[in-house]
Amino acid sequence: MNIGQIINAVLWIIIIVWAGYEIYSYFKRKNASVELTEEEFKKEMRKVQLIDVREKKDFDAGHILGARNIPFSTFKTRSVEIRKDQPIYLYDHNKALSLRAALRLRKEGHTDIYHLKGGYRDWTGKTKTAH
Repeated sequence: MNIGQIINAVLWIIIIVWAGYEIYSYFKRKNASVELTEEEFKKEMRKVQLIDVREKKDFDAGHILGARNIPFSTFKTRSVEIRKDQPIYLYDHNKALSLRAALRLRKEGHTDIYHLKGGYRDWTGKTKTAH
């Protein structure tokens, strides 16, 4: 093998390992919480910890009525505010951050975690804007 073939082989190995890690991470995040449709989400949302993980400016522009804002950028330090004895309903704009937040909560010992399918982007229920 010449040097070009060795470099090519090494690059392919790196790409395959990286892709495998991304797939593993995706499924780990996906399995950290249960996905709920908007109708399922609405049924119990008054009895749970409803958390919007979007940034404050997005939350202030409009959020699901009854939600509190714990931005994902501050989640590492503020997740201690979330109780372990009550279900947690998470949402963001589409669900990518919710899945990451769910994984962090799962690692911290939370077990009853749900996220909104489609996120706030697809929400048709009641909303509130900050004044």
